[in-house]
Amino acid sequence: MAAAAISLDDTFRALADPTRRAVVQALGRGPASVSELARPFDMALPSFLQHLRLLEETGLVTTIKTGRIRLCTLRAEPLAAAERWLEDQRSLWTKRLDQLDRLVLDMKAEEDAP
Repeated sequence: MAAAAISLDDTFRALADPTRRAVVQALGRGPASVSELARPFDMALPSFLQHLRLLEETGLVTTIKTGRIRLCTLRAEPLAAAERWLEDQRSLWTKRLDQLDRLVLDMKAEEDAP
């Protein structure tokens, strides 16, 4: 369980940055080279590579070097784990809000009763 929690923490930490989220979104359309991924960002390549390195360290992205080109690919597993966690939270809070709604309606009905 601790390893899964660490992985989930790493995934959310990686996704906390808008540059890294944009890279993940771009890779969702398919593999891309580092230069293709870096092109839309107004930052030096070494700065962009730090973002890419963190995405690799957290397991969200894998890269393969062929000659001078590094091809990046998105890994779905960490995102799927985050999605499951978010769905569990949504389910829990939906249930709690439904209970609160019933309580409020019951209290209103008691208030309106003669």
